[in-house]
Amino acid sequence: MIDLSNLPDSPGCYIYKDKTGRIIYVGKAKNLKKRIKSYFQKDNDTKTQILVNNIASYEFIATSTETEALILENNLIKKHQPKYNIDLKDSKRYAYIAVTSDKFPRLNIARKRTDEVYGPFVSAKERDYVLTFLRKTFKVRTCNKLPKKACLRFHLKLCDAPCIGNITEEDYLADINKAKEVLKVHSAKLISKLTNEMKSASKKSQFEKAMVLRDQISSLKYLRESQAMERDKKYDEDIINFIIDGNTVYLALFNIHKGTLINKQEYTFGRTEDFLEEFILQYYLDNPIPKELVLPLKISPALGEVISKRRKIKVKFTVPKKGDKHHLLELVKKNIELSFFGDKDKLIALQKSLKLNEYPKIIECFDISHLSGTSMVGSMVQFREGVPDKSNYRRFRIKTVEGIDDVSSIAEVVTRRYRRQLLESGELPELIIIDGGKGQLNSAKKSLAQLNVKIPIISIAKRFEEIYVPALRFPLKLDKKDPSLKLIQSIRDEAHRFAIKYNRLLRKKALTI
Repeated sequence: MIDLSNLPDSPGCYIYKDKTGRIIYVGKAKNLKKRIKSYFQKDNDTKTQILVNNIASYEFIATSTETEALILENNLIKKHQPKYNIDLKDSKRYAYIAVTSDKFPRLNIARKRTDEVYGPFVSAKERDYVLTFLRKTFKVRTCNKLPKKACLRFHLKLCDAPCIGNITEEDYLADINKAKEVLKVHSAKLISKLTNEMKSASKKSQFEKAMVLRDQISSLKYLRESQAMERDKKYDEDIINFIIDGNTVYLALFNIHKGTLINKQEYTFGRTEDFLEEFILQYYLDNPIPKELVLPLKISPALGEVISKRRKIKVKFTVPKKGDKHHLLELVKKNIELSFFGDKDKLIALQKSLKLNEYPKIIECFDISHLSGTSMVGSMVQFREGVPDKSNYRRFRIKTVEGIDDVSSIAEVVTRRYRRQLLESGELPELIIIDGGKGQLNSAKKSLAQLNVKIPIISIAKRFEEIYVPALRFPLKLDKKDPSLKLIQSIRDEAHRFAIKYNRLLRKKALTI
């Protein structure tokens, strides 16, 4: 029994440890006594109960002010990286566009800050559009090595072919510099500059050059129109908003540079009482701080003081109720809905088709892969809110089954997955999908029963795309255009892809030994 009798009423930080003495959570409080005691009440949510069940001991550090507690909390979290604190990892990995350092530079996609990079870009679609646009507009080469003769792209008028001396190094670099101007979001200045060049070329009867410049201007105007959120500002702003769903926070942050959206970042983490302040503190002690933060809620004066001291200039914290900035907050929320809840309609349709009692927020799907009975492996993919959650993908090397036996292999991987989840108090899905027919379904269902786990489970057979449900005597046949069937198929296909990938990896390793 944890002794809570000697807690002070002062501000400070509290540190929870598990039975091994490892720090599992760090928090700050205005009143340590009230905050720590609140964790051990009976009516806490499931996430808090899981944390409390793992607390074997605690300690606290009293501070003079809440500001000191905020700084101390951040330092402790950075040092110990506790299991149950917010983990500020991007829900997506954004890519950059890099300008290589070749004599005739290329434009490539880069995951890391190599060469000269611009970005990061919000989506792969946006990045690929900009990259294709720049290569086509400024006829930038794409070859890794300069060939000895012109390639097809030159004949399609997509490259100026520096390989055959069709363009001078000076002119080629001038086009690269134009591309850089676009990437720096200076397209308005570039359009004006190119317009003057086009007029000058036309006056000199250089009509071919004028036509090239005209096409570049047209493309730039189209690109500029597709770039959203231009506002007349002379300073940087960050816009933060969130949506809470159950015990999970879905948060988005827009970086706005002088009125133009230059980046969007998305995060998901467990809900805590002061999650917004905890996020702001952790994020801005490691990232550039803008002049103004637009937020949906007020933050404490202590946190405002910490952030302003970090920037060395007073930071403005705005909570708009109407007007332009309120519109931006709503836009951020809309982006969260699109990013994290875009497939909600499919999940609702799936819930109705399968007559599920619960909305299937988390779906896990299993598949088995082998080659003539060798390199037997299993895969599990997890979809959260209808989209892949690759951080929770799992792969299994089959240990207890010999030969070709998909039925027994499914039983093994299902048992191993949910036995471990039970031991670690992990999340359980609202629906399990098995790639296979009635035999695989019954095998997986038996494994769940032995673990005393009650989760809705179905299987999908590839040949006729029939859905097997334990309660139904005959398979469920859904229309080919049914959104719930399409969702099941996409999840099954992802599990199959992931299983095959692991199978090939093991076969490759076996061949190299």
